[in-house]
Amino acid sequence: MKLHKLLAPLFYFFLKRRYRITIKGGELFKLEGAKLVIPNHPAQVDAQILTAMTLKYWDLVPVSSERFLKMPFVGFLMRSMHTVAVSDLTRGSRNSNALIDIINGSKHALKMERSVIIYPAGTIKMQAEEKIRNKKSTYELVKEFPDHASIIGVRITGLWGSVWSAAWLGRKPNFGLTLLKSFGYMFANLIFFLPKRDVTYEFVDITEMTKEFAKEDRKTFNDYLENFYNANGIEEVKFIRHFFFLPLKKPKGSIR
Repeated sequence: MKLHKLLAPLFYFFLKRRYRITIKGGELFKLEGAKLVIPNHPAQVDAQILTAMTLKYWDLVPVSSERFLKMPFVGFLMRSMHTVAVSDLTRGSRNSNALIDIINGSKHALKMERSVIIYPAGTIKMQAEEKIRNKKSTYELVKEFPDHASIIGVRITGLWGSVWSAAWLGRKPNFGLTLLKSFGYMFANLIFFLPKRDVTYEFVDITEMTKEFAKEDRKTFNDYLENFYNANGIEEVKFIRHFFFLPLKKPKGSIR
């Protein structure tokens, strides 16, 4: 068994000290065969929770920014999962063949009966609702989707206002710094006394509908996904304290 699968239960244990996780549609964990998993992206930590939650059942292949693969230890784990790396547009290193690399890497993983996780929005959201805008990776992938594979939509709520979300500082958080702070919060609260955040992960088999919308133009397809993610209404921001013995102190710039 690979290291990331061995570590996933331990990591999930620590995540659940901070997050009170509700799972809906968990019966889909036992769905066999290749899957395209397309979650919304409220915060950087949602991918960590999703991966730790499902690695027991699925052979996961994430589509992720190449910068995460360069990080110590985190990069090692992601490479062991055969992550499809995407050049980072924000750092001026966008590969002109990025879309082709995503499609080819994902199709290869699906052919090998693995489960590909790709975020249609491409990055964490900067406002309360999920917006796909003009992103095209998921649209192009579904247009050429193999008949034998399933498409699982994941609707994630409860993380808007987390330190891992853009709502906390009004901008995208620094991944490495936030990871270190999160470990600090955990040990400062003696692990078991961390104030908990309620988070819900809802898994839905949207194979047929998604394939149908992929026959339309990209905007129609992306509008369909936005409607799916925002089906429960616009999420209200929620801040929770980081120490059980201190009140919450919101930083300047946070989205109220």
